[in-house]
Amino acid sequence: MAARPADARFVTLGAAALILGCSGDPSTPSGADLVPGLGAGASLEGRRPFPADNPWNTDISPEPVDPASEVLIASCGIRNLHPDFGTEWQGAPIGIPYVVVDGSQTRVPLTFAYDGESDPGPYPIPTDAPIEGGAQASGDRHVLVIDRDDWTLYELFDAHPVDGGASWTAGSGAVFDLSSNHLRPAGWTSADAAGLPIFPGLVRYDEAVEAGEIRHALRFTCPATRRAYVPPARHWASSTTDPTRPPMGMRVRLKAGFDTSGFPEEVRVILRAMKTYGMFVADNGSGWYVSGAPDPRWDDDRLGTLKTVPSTAFEVVRMEGIVTP
Repeated sequence: MAARPADARFVTLGAAALILGCSGDPSTPSGADLVPGLGAGASLEGRRPFPADNPWNTDISPEPVDPASEVLIASCGIRNLHPDFGTEWQGAPIGIPYVVVDGSQTRVPLTFAYDGESDPGPYPIPTDAPIEGGAQASGDRHVLVIDRDDWTLYELFDAHPVDGGASWTAGSGAVFDLSSNHLRPAGWTSADAAGLPIFPGLVRYDEAVEAGEIRHALRFTCPATRRAYVPPARHWASSTTDPTRPPMGMRVRLKAGFDTSGFPEEVRVILRAMKTYGMFVADNGSGWYVSGAPDPRWDDDRLGTLKTVPSTAFEVVRMEGIVTP
């Protein structure tokens, strides 16, 4: 992730690039009258990040298939899905954790390696905020914090607490107003390579099991991507211009005719979301790894049935407005 100068913290989608609307109508299913719980892995109690017309929340099931769909699907790997979330593996939670705080949470200063593309602190990060992979992890070490009162999302990549969490260092940091359709400046990364928020794309227990419905797109990874992105993504993470490689932000969906009847109920919920809202390519990584939040209540064996879903059961939603920097 190479830092780039920019003169604005957020930019609004150009109407010519995507027509999304800007309504934050609290009467929608994302409504502000719903109060999320507090703590690590807390339920959002049905409240949905971003307005109903946001790309994450848009039903793309009727959209046309991209002409290069088969080539792009193959370039991500002919293999089956892999749930990159669950209970624990080798003593660490599986997935990307998050924590919900209220407006009284103490805000702490941060130092960023990619400060030119990071939103400055302070951020309301608890001293015990869960870190992806655990406190001793050497991977992406994402930290995700939702302020339920300000309805704002704070995300860190490669996060490390200093002096017990009195301050933090991170590779990058991004702040998202969850009541807005604003995007990051063009060319900016976030805590994710695509410049997208991470949290809205996670499979969460409170939705898949407790609510029995996921009303947003999901996040997944591909081994090799293109030096390009398609909105709502804002950033790339590749040097190749090979058009057979997916750009960041490419959206796929599970084909309508794929039979989900033999899967456990929570897995059918996930598969329905993949048909209705699809999945965004958000980072380079193992092919067809689907992101989610860890929770000790997951049944890993039941989630494992996702591993029988082939990548060939997906198609690319037609892409418009591809940016090639």
